[in-house]
Amino acid sequence: MPTPTNKQTLGWIGAGRMGYAMAERLAKGGCDIAVWNRTKAKADPLSKYGAKVVNQLEELSTKDILFCMVSTYDDVKEVIGKVLAKGKPKMVVECSSISLEGSAELRQLLSRHKIEYLAAPVSGNAKVIKAGKLTFVVSGPKAAYDLARPYLDMMGTGSSYVGEGELSRIAKICHNVMLGVTIQNLCEVLILAQKVGMPRHAFLDFLNKSVMGSMFTRYKTPALVNLDFHVTFTPKLLRKDLDLGLDAGREFEVPMPLTSITRDVLQQMIGQGMTEQDFSTLLLAQAKASGIELKPENVEVGDGLSS
Repeated sequence: MPTPTNKQTLGWIGAGRMGYAMAERLAKGGCDIAVWNRTKAKADPLSKYGAKVVNQLEELSTKDILFCMVSTYDDVKEVIGKVLAKGKPKMVVECSSISLEGSAELRQLLSRHKIEYLAAPVSGNAKVIKAGKLTFVVSGPKAAYDLARPYLDMMGTGSSYVGEGELSRIAKICHNVMLGVTIQNLCEVLILAQKVGMPRHAFLDFLNKSVMGSMFTRYKTPALVNLDFHVTFTPKLLRKDLDLGLDAGREFEVPMPLTSITRDVLQQMIGQGMTEQDFSTLLLAQAKASGIELKPENVEVGDGLSS
């Protein structure tokens, strides 16, 4: 894994479930990092790992590399605006899930201030980060990526550079479209296997050992077996990304029939009020459509993340 050769001063905005875990890995790695969060108390524990937790956003305005991991594009505009009011970092690495248009607007804003900008959305959640398996997809100036890459790679298994501009945002949309189609297909075959008489854990044990198994199928196994649908990604957020994918398909004239069908199935589930738990509750919708009622199997199964 690359290690920083010329140590940069780092700023970090956002200490929610994702942001905290990401900043924690940088702090534990010995980076010179200062962290701001709207609710300071949530970031305070990072100080025991060597991070400096600051009171004002403006204290991050002169950092070499400023990372941002917040909830919405409105939040991004607000926090970056406050930083720019007092100075300018050399580079901004934006990791939040924002739109292609929002990312392009942010790039224009930072360009006017002569600040390098990398769009760097992630694949994973807090549990994946703690397991060291977070991944980044990055677009922007290649030289800026080369400088930031060691820090990105410290937070997980690595980063992928896909080109200039906002291409990484497109890559993340494609990623999440595949996420939606894959979970729907997984639910279909799992319910088919169960209705024939096979325990879910037995089928998934076979699938996960086969060439069709993946980090995703292994990671979702505990939820699908024991029906613990603790939220990692809500159905409505998945629907948003499927819509973005379908919009891109129309714009670039790419037929996406599987995505369209998956979006319709997801909408049926949302229409039935299944909105507050994890998107893998598609399993329950598939079971209902198949005329069976699921119960937790109460079997201890691995998630593929633990070493």
